[in-house]
Amino acid sequence: MNYKMMGRLLSLILATEAVFMLPALGISLADGSNSVTWAFLISMAVILAVAALLALFSRGAQRGFFAKEGLFCVGISWVFMSVFGSLPFWISREIPSFVDALFEMVSGFTTTGASVVPNVEGLSRGIIYWRSFSHWVGGMGVLVFLLALVPLSGKNEGFTMHLLRAESPGPNVGKLVPKMRQTAAVLYITYFALTVLNVIFLLAGGMSLFESVCTAFGTAGTGGFGIKNDSMASYSPYIQNVCTVFMLLFGVNFSIYYLIILRRFREVLGDEELRLYVGVVLGSILLITLNIRNLYSSVGESLRHAAFQVSSIITTTGFATTDFDLWPSFSKGILLILMVIGACAGSTGGGLKCARVLLILKGIRRNMAQVLKPQKVEVIRVNKKNVEEKILAGTNAYLCAYVVIMVVSFLLVSVDGFSVITNFSAVLSCFNNIGPGFDAVGPVCNFSIYSPFSKIVLIINMLAGRLEIFPILVLFSGSAWKRKRNG
Repeated sequence: MNYKMMGRLLSLILATEAVFMLPALGISLADGSNSVTWAFLISMAVILAVAALLALFSRGAQRGFFAKEGLFCVGISWVFMSVFGSLPFWISREIPSFVDALFEMVSGFTTTGASVVPNVEGLSRGIIYWRSFSHWVGGMGVLVFLLALVPLSGKNEGFTMHLLRAESPGPNVGKLVPKMRQTAAVLYITYFALTVLNVIFLLAGGMSLFESVCTAFGTAGTGGFGIKNDSMASYSPYIQNVCTVFMLLFGVNFSIYYLIILRRFREVLGDEELRLYVGVVLGSILLITLNIRNLYSSVGESLRHAAFQVSSIITTTGFATTDFDLWPSFSKGILLILMVIGACAGSTGGGLKCARVLLILKGIRRNMAQVLKPQKVEVIRVNKKNVEEKILAGTNAYLCAYVVIMVVSFLLVSVDGFSVITNFSAVLSCFNNIGPGFDAVGPVCNFSIYSPFSKIVLIINMLAGRLEIFPILVLFSGSAWKRKRNG
């Protein structure tokens, strides 16, 4: 293990996190919130001190990097980033329990949006900003941000692919442009441009600049931390519709936008994952609208709520305009399925991802064909390209790990004694980075009901879900910690 190189990266990540706290510090100073101002100052001092120690330790680091080290580095970076990022919540006493503060911060960085705060509007603006901004930086990934800005790899860019693969959501990550740093830059430029466009549309709807920015952070990162206790319910239909559209846009694979810029529209229209994503969204909206028609005063209102919640759940954003826990079982069943499916690979959304669902469905079809004709050799193709068997094997391994972690986590949190629906939806929500669940963790409730032990289980779920399971599993592997340099 190249601990010095990982120490260097971790030092840069923590220093970047301290810089990210500056706007929240400025807001706290402007508002005269002394306790919050000191909380940010102390947190930044602690973070920079640890970053300096890591930089000292990592002097003369060798740049060689392997896949295992990429997974390990990403996993440990997100743990450190979450622990230190939670300090302002805890030091300011706006979230008095450290476990609760850590839960809130992990929920922010992993873009889950599950909260333990009963009164969001009672938080200071500096804390609300930091809480919302964590969605934005976590949506694309802080390592992707560093790869876009800092020349980490010099002439040899081999290890940067390991970092990008470990942090980016989806079954496969490739280069959009020849150099990895340029790929990361393309991703973040697209991400930033869409976020700014979102802010502009929200401002046009009468939102204040602060509300627009915080809401756009939650929408862009598909995170869902609301700045009001009722999430998005009290905003105008225009604001809700804007959020619906942008949630769906941020749930699309960002490589699609790159193809649009290059005017390769035929490839965009022929993308099988995008077609599955759009088809599932439209079908779900239609079915739920018909099912909840009698709950609202008009078809238009039913359609608006159905479209918003489908967009919010499939992109794993977690905003809410209504208490969908009161909807009929059929509609809730659809939302439960959407929680599992998730958004597209290469987006800021969570869940299994549409790309994996597509591969799983095609794999099932191939296996059925082989049962009927054992001698037939069939290759799985996506977008007219052959899918490598190692990608299919990786998808199957991911699915197995997904099911095992879900079952174990469900059993562990069930110790608290809440209903099956509450516990299952809580685990499903956290593991898929969604936010609200059903029953006691529904859209008008929160996760403060759980014990510290269950919150730690859910914290691990959120990290595992955001980092595609394996970077977190690697941290629990004894062999990963051995100082042995091989692939």
